[in-house]
Amino acid sequence: MHPLALQLAPVLAAEKSKIPFYVAGGILVVWAMVLSLGIGLRRPDFPASLAGQRAVMAISAVLVLGAVSTAVLTASVPAKGHVTTTQTQEQAPIPVASAPVQTTAASASSPKGEPTATTGTPAPASSPAPGKAGSSLSLAADPTGLLAYNTKQLSAKAGTVTITMANMAPLEHNVAVAEGSKVLGATPTFKGGTMKLTLQLKPGKYVFYCTVPGHRQAGMEGTLNVS
Repeated sequence: MHPLALQLAPVLAAEKSKIPFYVAGGILVVWAMVLSLGIGLRRPDFPASLAGQRAVMAISAVLVLGAVSTAVLTASVPAKGHVTTTQTQEQAPIPVASAPVQTTAASASSPKGEPTATTGTPAPASSPAPGKAGSSLSLAADPTGLLAYNTKQLSAKAGTVTITMANMAPLEHNVAVAEGSKVLGATPTFKGGTMKLTLQLKPGKYVFYCTVPGHRQAGMEGTLNVS
């Protein structure tokens, strides 16, 4: 290797900066100016001998190679930096207890200064009317799968009568209340839960039964006495 390249090697190995390229390029420019302006203008026959031509070509080639090599080696490469990842923790929203809001019925047609009526919680639809007695009854299908209720007799007071039926059996059942041949009401056919049937009944004798085909005939019926 040429002595000039040996001298530039430690510099290139030490750090990748632009200085080696500037040095090599400067030397090449100076060499070119010396050949063209310094010697070429004064001595048109330079180089006069074949050995001189080879020497000039060799030096020029080394300088060009040095400039190109330093340009490649000192080319800017994106530096590898450290990526800092910021992990943000989302805080769960703090539950805020909300107080019950009382709705005010705003009346645009009410004269100014009159008190405004407030609406409260409406009474349940199944609540008995004031002055009328009511009864809440419980009924259940046999949980083992037999076609039977847990009772054959139910008693209630006249007025609003609510029958809550539970069916934990593997079969679907329901309960219907009839006065003679007239069906007064029935729950949907279901299983795995409870259903309610609310009726307004006068004193008398009623029958309750399951309307699923074959269940009443198998024994799923009873008597409801209302007094």
